[in-house]
Amino acid sequence: MLALLSILLMALDQRQGVPEPVRYTLAAMVYPIRVVADFPFEMGSVLARELSGRRQLMAENERLQARRLLNEVRLQKLDALEEENIRLRQLLGSSYHIGEPVLIAPLMRIDLDPYSHLIQIGKGIRDGVFRSQPVLDANGIVGQVDKAGPLSAIVRLITDPSHAIPVRVNRNGIRSIAVGTGNPHQLKLTNLPNNTDIRVGDLLISSGLGGRFPRGYPVARVESVTTDPGPAFARVLATPTAALDRLQEVLLVKRDQQAVRLASTNEKIDPPPGKQPGP
Repeated sequence: MLALLSILLMALDQRQGVPEPVRYTLAAMVYPIRVVADFPFEMGSVLARELSGRRQLMAENERLQARRLLNEVRLQKLDALEEENIRLRQLLGSSYHIGEPVLIAPLMRIDLDPYSHLIQIGKGIRDGVFRSQPVLDANGIVGQVDKAGPLSAIVRLITDPSHAIPVRVNRNGIRSIAVGTGNPHQLKLTNLPNNTDIRVGDLLISSGLGGRFPRGYPVARVESVTTDPGPAFARVLATPTAALDRLQEVLLVKRDQQAVRLASTNEKIDPPPGKQPGP
């Protein structure tokens, strides 16, 4: 009977759809039970999606952070390259105004001894560097080569206490000797009488006397002039035009090596006051 009843219901459902209301009613009654039964699985699926999305976001965030740090490092490198490019442009512009062949050398090391102002550069005899060769930067004279090796050289700065350079005042041509004081920001002029026509702000340029340094290169600018009725000479201090405390690259003037060596051998410089030569 049950089998016959089932066959009858299937036939009616197939042809006339009589059990549809009953099916809808049963489906409505069963739906809450199905929802409750599926709730754990749905929640598990939602949590899995949320956790997966969170992991993806965290991984993406880490990738973006790493990329940001990498970009910042690249930007810093680009900034350094830009500053180096500006310095090299200034040096090349300076060499163009100099009108003489030059060699650009990078700074390698700085001597921290306060009594000797020496720097080491990355060019040597193999590059044409020789002893007493003039060294400049984009703003003026830096010093001269003190020792030259095969691949590097030692440069003595103009502020070294043992260094002296003949200069003249660009305004009126008065000549003097600029001697290093041991202060990287200061030179002193020797043997200038109290009535010498020299003023604060005067530009001092190389005079070319002695033949070691070519004439006309900026050396320093007068910082102070002190006159005292007691001493016979004025106390004149000057600030180097070259950025001696910020050097990165320097220019070596390519001159006649034999002429510079001969000039270095024959060069005579007036001694500072109080240090007269012996008999």
